[in-house]
Amino acid sequence: MSLKGWSALVLAAGAGRRFGDHGGGGKLLADLAGAPVIRRTVEAVLQGGFAEVLVATGADHEAIAAALEGCDCRFVTTPDWQEGMAASLRRGLAALSPQCTGVFVFLGDMPLVPVMLCDELARLAEQAGYAARPRVAGQPGHPAAFTRAAFPDLAQLTGDVGAAALLKHRSAGVVYLDTEARGAVLDIDSPEDLAAAARAWAACATSATSESAISRGDLPKP
Repeated sequence: MSLKGWSALVLAAGAGRRFGDHGGGGKLLADLAGAPVIRRTVEAVLQGGFAEVLVATGADHEAIAAALEGCDCRFVTTPDWQEGMAASLRRGLAALSPQCTGVFVFLGDMPLVPVMLCDELARLAEQAGYAARPRVAGQPGHPAAFTRAAFPDLAQLTGDVGAAALLKHRSAGVVYLDTEARGAVLDIDSPEDLAAAARAWAACATSATSESAISRGDLPKP
């Protein structure tokens, strides 16, 4: 996969109060199959081949940075993170390379995000002229791909409003990619969500292991 003209922005600035402090550090630092949720998310994003990967941090900057040690990403701090999601989005947007074609917006609490859709989402966004987003059974998901035409609008967002707010009531220049990839809508806001993500992660890992065994000849093809 190659998205050399595109940037990726992972929003990870909030305190995650709805999740609570189960295990310490909130949802982004919660354990998912032996690694923090935020690391699982960023590792997935790094597989996309983006020109750059930025992580907007805020409430738990030091802990998030420590969790992502060794990852090829750049941190953008959000001093005004308490304003809400729009603050980290604006900070991240301002830090993007001026040469980028557009930006994919990821949420730090979505470790199963379907990065494999990004090539097609980028193509669709460029064709539509504004943005593209996956959709699962009628429900819009992530990541959302925005061309530079959307940047002025993104920069005007305020409060606890994410990039999705721009697309909710807009049809011109926006296209949706229907998919069955549940990771596009699976975010972690509660311990129950984390448990669901862990089950999905285990299922993906089992499937990947089986496919590898089949390719080696250790298991018969189904």
